[in-house]
Amino acid sequence: MYESEISQRKTFAIISHPDAGKTTLTEKFLLFGGQIQTAGAVKSNKITKTAASDFMEIEKQRGISVATSVMTFPYKGKWVNILDTPGHKDFAEDTYRTLTAVDSVILVIDCVKGVEDQTRRLMEVCRMRNTPVIVFINKMDRDGKDPFDLLDELENELNIQVHPLSWPINGGRDFKGVYLLPSKSLNLFESNKTKKTDDIVKVNGVEDERLDQLIGDNNAKKLREDVELIDGVYGDINKDDYLSADVAPVFFGSALNNFGIQELLDTFVYIAPNPLSRHTDLREVEPTESKFTGFIFKIHANLDPRHRDRIAFLRVCSGKFERNKGYKHTRLEKQVKFSNPYTFLADSKEVMEAAYAGDVVGLYDTGNFKIGDTLTEGEKMIFKGIPSFSPEIFRELINLDPMKSKQLEKGIQQLTDEGLASLFTQEPGSRKFVGTVGELQFEVLQYRLENEYGAKCRFEPRAIHKACWMIGPKDQIDDFMKYRQNNIAYDKDGKPVFLAETAYILRMAIDKYPDIAFNTTNEIQAG
Repeated sequence: MYESEISQRKTFAIISHPDAGKTTLTEKFLLFGGQIQTAGAVKSNKITKTAASDFMEIEKQRGISVATSVMTFPYKGKWVNILDTPGHKDFAEDTYRTLTAVDSVILVIDCVKGVEDQTRRLMEVCRMRNTPVIVFINKMDRDGKDPFDLLDELENELNIQVHPLSWPINGGRDFKGVYLLPSKSLNLFESNKTKKTDDIVKVNGVEDERLDQLIGDNNAKKLREDVELIDGVYGDINKDDYLSADVAPVFFGSALNNFGIQELLDTFVYIAPNPLSRHTDLREVEPTESKFTGFIFKIHANLDPRHRDRIAFLRVCSGKFERNKGYKHTRLEKQVKFSNPYTFLADSKEVMEAAYAGDVVGLYDTGNFKIGDTLTEGEKMIFKGIPSFSPEIFRELINLDPMKSKQLEKGIQQLTDEGLASLFTQEPGSRKFVGTVGELQFEVLQYRLENEYGAKCRFEPRAIHKACWMIGPKDQIDDFMKYRQNNIAYDKDGKPVFLAETAYILRMAIDKYPDIAFNTTNEIQAG
């Protein structure tokens, strides 16, 4: 019913290890999409002119992305929805959830460092979901690894076949540009950090004599040898192999210098998949269905610090989402409607009238939503596959200003709703324990509690090995909770959780209560 609208949508995430240049690439896409006129530079973890997609104050100060940004822009007849994700491992949860809301991925690799730890983890998630991937090898104007070695490393480390669509001529200070294999043309390198560069020279393949004049005899000779080897090894790319996530096209360039971006973006909008079907607990939802469905994959409080707003990010999965129309919130089993749904360009947002499958919509939220919630036109179902992770580090939240207790309570509730951390409350005394997967999350929590809610606090380390959700006979769980009452807390949904202090104590509990399953993950369920 909405095929023409859906065919225009391209929804993808940009992922990478920290410092590979992901946020810079995002910004340059906006530059080429006409959304910003000049680009800011991201250098040595300091943002000299703030990157368009990093809008939280702490991101500006540290030069890292700690929350997924959502940006939308038109490009060559397509409607591009781009999700820029945190690269830092402490915020991997946000990235993993974001990957449930996209149809494809661009993976940024630093040509100097090659495949790094976080790259491997992110690709594992893409492989599990069969998400199509395009690779952009960045920073070619720096002295890095041999391009053939990089291709081998990608294949060996990431368990995916690669297929170069552009090829670098030298690297570092001698970087001359790239040869575009499908069009048999040349893109000559020019260092330019703020303007769009488009200096494609049409040559008649690598045998064209002008190559020798343009890049020098030795470079032309080496390029001819490289292209002959690439043609022999890789042949022609099959679009279906990319769409089935068996092959990853590879581009080379320099995001900081706007180089190699145009051909990457042009290829992306041509080959990347349109919105795909999504799994629910009942059935597969096709994007072409006439009735609207969608799910919440991210919640962000205080997108605008001047207003105490909270935005829930909705991925439209089918049908048409309309402003001021009532929809069923399947977990709460109630009707909800939205007078001001938003589309985004980083921190600026515009009210939109309608959205279609593939689009990401920002919904003003007063506390109705949790990550994983499903909206429909009446059908009761839940979209599947939104991951929840077991915390690895636990600390107790200590209030440093009793006069701001309400602000601290509200702040920690809202920030943990975003999925930044897990919150456990222990009675008596309403002691609050916060669990995260990384140290940096505590720094971000403390900073945002003080700057967005006016609540001063500190986090004191606590000896907690694991948080375990208990499943089993009610009488057994009740008995265990009496036996271990000093180690029982409650999660945000009011479910009892066993905070095991050591691996030995957890083993003792498992041996003593064999009928109880002590689960260290709590899948996000919205039903």
